[in-house]
Amino acid sequence: MDKNSRIYVAGHLGLVGSAIWKNLISKGYTNLIGQSISELNLLNTVDVARFFEREKPEYVILAAAKVGGIVANNTYRGAFIYENLMIQNNVIHQAYLSGVKKLLFLGSTCIYPREAPQPIPENSLLTGELEYTNEPYAIAKIAGLKLCESYNLQYGTDFIAVMPTNLYGPNDNFNLETSHVLPALVRKIHLGKCLEEGNWQAIRTDLGKRPVEGITAASSDNDIVGILQKYGIFSASGDNTIVVEVWGTGNPLREFLWSEDMADACVFLLENRSFKDLKAECGHEIKNTHINIGTGKEISIRELSELISKSIGFQGKISFNTEKPDGTMRKLTNPSKLHRLGWQHTVEIEEGISRLYRWYLEN
Repeated sequence: MDKNSRIYVAGHLGLVGSAIWKNLISKGYTNLIGQSISELNLLNTVDVARFFEREKPEYVILAAAKVGGIVANNTYRGAFIYENLMIQNNVIHQAYLSGVKKLLFLGSTCIYPREAPQPIPENSLLTGELEYTNEPYAIAKIAGLKLCESYNLQYGTDFIAVMPTNLYGPNDNFNLETSHVLPALVRKIHLGKCLEEGNWQAIRTDLGKRPVEGITAASSDNDIVGILQKYGIFSASGDNTIVVEVWGTGNPLREFLWSEDMADACVFLLENRSFKDLKAECGHEIKNTHINIGTGKEISIRELSELISKSIGFQGKISFNTEKPDGTMRKLTNPSKLHRLGWQHTVEIEEGISRLYRWYLEN
């Protein structure tokens, strides 16, 4: 890519897209294209076609998606499969029709079977049943990576599909209903600490920035206590210990990657690798050409909760609601293909949590 290449980052305001945008700017790229959802609805095929015709991007990074944690994935199953399929089909197909030089598609490691071998290599794809709670999202992402792979094989395009592990970082989603586990825990434990200290001003400041189900800084104390309790932040009866409740047993193991590390991996692949490099990794069949992006390291949800509590300074109790689902018990990527291609992560989980909490307080 040249520094003045026209690069379209779909989803440039989200966790993934904003990190990639920032990385590109830092490396001197000056001709970036971004459109908010109010400017371009990626679900609309006609609008997307007109956008490509008008803007003529040379490179495309498809970071736009409907995403969420276990609650959102299991609740809005129809929306998750429909919207992600439409976004992917529209952008990838128009990139092909427009002669885009290279496209990077971002999926997720939830594409792999529930009982995949650990750590999970790329060739585990489609070898077993998916985790039920996020099956619609996973199927959409599998379709996206196979669309890229199939267009490469039939049309000679250079579309690369990457599957990041669980991401966290600046511009994360802290909505208590739809967020992923790490940002949700950061916010819940922060609010637990505020409640523990009787710091109602800090609680109101938080709700003023990010209202929860219509509860804002102007809501009554009773309404605020009620919404906190609904999302598992409350004072225990008897000794008034503040409790933060977490779904499941706390035993599932998860891998987490700092979003700015992920962005650096994506830009590295765009600058230095192509589909021909990925074909070289295959045997006699050209398949599973996608790339895992991860750390190869894991932590239990229980240990994660304790680490966040320590970082934030929460002295209360973490309680695990075992009546709620755990989701997949273990999901660790094997990033050896990415390592062979020349990239490794730099930010470890302890430093990442500290960075994320500082960002949350400042934004």
